[in-house]
Amino acid sequence: MMEYLIRFSQSHESFRLAEIQALAVVEGIDLEVISYSDESPFCIVRLPSEDAAKALLRRSILAQTIHEHWGTADTYDELHAIIKRNTPHLWPQYKDVSFKINIDAYQGSRSETRKIALINSFAYLPFNGLILLKNPDQKFTIFEQWEFDAVPRNLPNPLKVHFGRLVGHSVRELIKTYDLKKRGYISTTSMDAELALITANIALAAPGKIFYDPFVGTGGFPIACAHFGALGWGSDIDGRSIRGEGGKKSVKGNFKQYGLENLLGDFFVSDLTNSPVRKARILDGIVCDPPYGVREGLKVLGCRDPEKDAWLIERGKQTYRNPYFVAPKKPYSFTAMLDDILNFASDTLVDNGRISFWMPTANDEEQEIPMPSHPCLSIVVVCTQVFNKWSRRLITYRRIPDSEVDQSALAQRKQEDQVKGRTADDLNSFRRAYFRGFKPEEASTDVAPE
Repeated sequence: MMEYLIRFSQSHESFRLAEIQALAVVEGIDLEVISYSDESPFCIVRLPSEDAAKALLRRSILAQTIHEHWGTADTYDELHAIIKRNTPHLWPQYKDVSFKINIDAYQGSRSETRKIALINSFAYLPFNGLILLKNPDQKFTIFEQWEFDAVPRNLPNPLKVHFGRLVGHSVRELIKTYDLKKRGYISTTSMDAELALITANIALAAPGKIFYDPFVGTGGFPIACAHFGALGWGSDIDGRSIRGEGGKKSVKGNFKQYGLENLLGDFFVSDLTNSPVRKARILDGIVCDPPYGVREGLKVLGCRDPEKDAWLIERGKQTYRNPYFVAPKKPYSFTAMLDDILNFASDTLVDNGRISFWMPTANDEEQEIPMPSHPCLSIVVVCTQVFNKWSRRLITYRRIPDSEVDQSALAQRKQEDQVKGRTADDLNSFRRAYFRGFKPEEASTDVAPE
């Protein structure tokens, strides 16, 4: 096992380690994390080989590069001592090749004169090859981690220094390829391309797998999964979001834009409570961003009062084949939706298949929405994107093999037959909290209009 340094982008910090660990599962790599912090873009890991290091990053979105780790210390003197003590066996490989040494100062800055002096301090390395600034055979990097606001505070020295040899790059440039601004068909709820690709990675999308999004919208998640080789399927309660205007302005048009038609399964109109997907363990992954019910209340197919609206049901039986038919809908509980998602995943995921879905919550612990659970699913990781007064979590579960399921817990799990409440606010605690500014209910002084 060898040590490597991963240089992350300093964004979506709580997602970074989750993505790398998921990619280790996808590639079948034995990964050991030696040191990591959300406060730093530098992560030191132990891997079996250089080929494993390259494979680990070849589809990463949040990492930038990976380097053979030669040393880490608090000062340059200590770093030089570590390199001289631990790496002489590596030096002969690079004696006659062209090379260059870069400086990456995170949260800090160096003058050109100081950069040259720091680079020259590594002159003891017996490298006799040409120094090429463009396309050298080997690239070495000095990494510095400085305190926040080190430049305006004029701090003299960094907190940590690292040294390593470049081994591989990530595919972070995919963010630009799939940028929503360049996509032919989007809506106000289309998931950011970066987060869609990260979700696909954490859910283990890969060639030969079937992935499904039950709230597909404009197809952001199936497209991300298809990029990594999975066959993308999806459904939505509103067929208009799938069809769009047709042609380029549709979900299928988006797949065609990226040359992914061969990985397009199909898309259909349904909701989770009225799904044509048979209850069979056939899905390798489920990825979705369920509606939060803020812009408008959550709904499912059906009538609020079947007896009173019997005529509507009869008309639906006669006209449902009409391409312009719009099925009636009724209010839906937010918590029931979360339970239905997990029930669906339990019924359809293969052993160790993953479901990754987004869920909103208030930042105030007293108003926090608890994460749903299911006896057949275990939580793999929870990543959080923080906004002002609320956050959204990406929760990833793994389908436990039936032999490992707690049968007594499964037997005790009861789905409520009927949820009290008839309006969107009655059925959605997050919606209520959102519209009162996430203040405690007793602190809200808003008066309802007469």
